[in-house]
Amino acid sequence: MTPLRQKMLEDMRLRDLAAKTQEAYVGAVKSLAARYHRSPDLLTQDDLRAYFLYLVDERKLSRSTVRQHLCGIKFFFEVTLGRQWQVFNLIKPRRGRVLPEVLSRAEVLRLLAAVRSLRHRTAMLCAYGCGLRISEVLALRISHIDGERLQLRVVAGKGRKDRNVPLSRRLIERLREYWLAEKPKDLLFPSRYRDDEPLATSSLQRAFGLAADAAGITKRVSFHTLRHAYATHLLECGVDLRVIQELLGHRSCQTTAIYTHLTDRSRDRLGHALDQITAEL
Repeated sequence: MTPLRQKMLEDMRLRDLAAKTQEAYVGAVKSLAARYHRSPDLLTQDDLRAYFLYLVDERKLSRSTVRQHLCGIKFFFEVTLGRQWQVFNLIKPRRGRVLPEVLSRAEVLRLLAAVRSLRHRTAMLCAYGCGLRISEVLALRISHIDGERLQLRVVAGKGRKDRNVPLSRRLIERLREYWLAEKPKDLLFPSRYRDDEPLATSSLQRAFGLAADAAGITKRVSFHTLRHAYATHLLECGVDLRVIQELLGHRSCQTTAIYTHLTDRSRDRLGHALDQITAEL
């Protein structure tokens, strides 16, 4: 490891950046260096300008990916190298807004029924029944389940924030069935090879993809779709948006508000309103 990369890693640890963020930032700087075949501290502002044009025009990366590269490279130059360059004020990829695909309740049931492994199916049940991210599912421990209070404690979720989410009685029953069959000791979903390590993210994602195919789901979905379905279905059942925001661990209500565009109830109300305003046309 070069002294420069070591310093960048230390700078990120001092700022308590998440492990995935550190990995993404290092990857962004590594790609920049590979493009020019020299150490990134030898590059100029013109080099950076040309590099981001290359990402946009030739590689045609999405706005979110370009923004991720920008954050990592900007951190390296401004924090690790101490260079406050004007070029970073010119590179401003706008945030796009893509509505996620949402599964109906029937589709969720069909997908879960198609999961062969009990461990994978129970992990997906937790994701859907509690609105968890895949990283939060894999970090669950038996001690995080409070069966008496019907609560699940999410420890160090996104942004390193803890939160409590309610558990349904049916999900508690499924978790007990899973525990009796698998006997996990600490981690709720350990690797099949080591009890002290969680299931691999790729293993759970692959199981989800296979189940979606087997269930005949043609929508563009991923494991994270279960979290979207949780929020949308709660909203359709009349749960207040502010409550859903807290359950999901969103900082801003604007993030949660996206689900108002996805519910069947919202579309039904809109259709009724449109019928009313156009009735006499």
